[in-house]
Amino acid sequence: MTAPLREFITSLTMLLDRCSDEPRILAEGGPLLAKLVARDDWLPDTYAQPHPQHYQQLLLHCDPAERFSVVSFVWGPGQRTPIHNHTVWGLIGMLRGAEYSQPFTLDQEGRPQAQGRPVRLEPGQVEAVSPVLGDIHRVHNAYDDRVSISIHVYGANIGAVRRSVYDEDGTRTSFISGYANQHLPNLWDRSKELQ
Repeated sequence: MTAPLREFITSLTMLLDRCSDEPRILAEGGPLLAKLVARDDWLPDTYAQPHPQHYQQLLLHCDPAERFSVVSFVWGPGQRTPIHNHTVWGLIGMLRGAEYSQPFTLDQEGRPQAQGRPVRLEPGQVEAVSPVLGDIHRVHNAYDDRVSISIHVYGANIGAVRRSVYDEDGTRTSFISGYANQHLPNLWDRSKELQ
């Protein structure tokens, strides 16, 4: 069941072994993530359950050298993030449902300003973020009546990265997100596949 995730992790690890150039990682990693989210039969149910009050960030895998992490974001109906940054490259792939991502930049006084229209991600689509491309956004579930799930890949152990949230008035607050789960999926037990 988790074979597609294992294959994605293996392919991304090999990509990072070959290069550390961010544009190339995003260019070659995007299609790898698109292949993963093109099918919706691999995510264990434990990593697809919404929380009634807030979205959940559930760790699926962290590279042993913390070069990347793979996270399931589970959006309950109508749930949203605050305006926030990442400080590292990221790829977001839509698995189920849909979400909107509103990009922001900071004006001279440090107040977030919406840039363009929100981007709607549908299943199978991938979006990139980075400090170079644009690193600040607010994301929300496109639906008020159902769960949406996106798979995020970041160029670090994102649950341990000091980042910022931004209020409309420019107030910036530091945070470290952590993860909602205490256990990881067992991606490496291949016994059922090999029987």
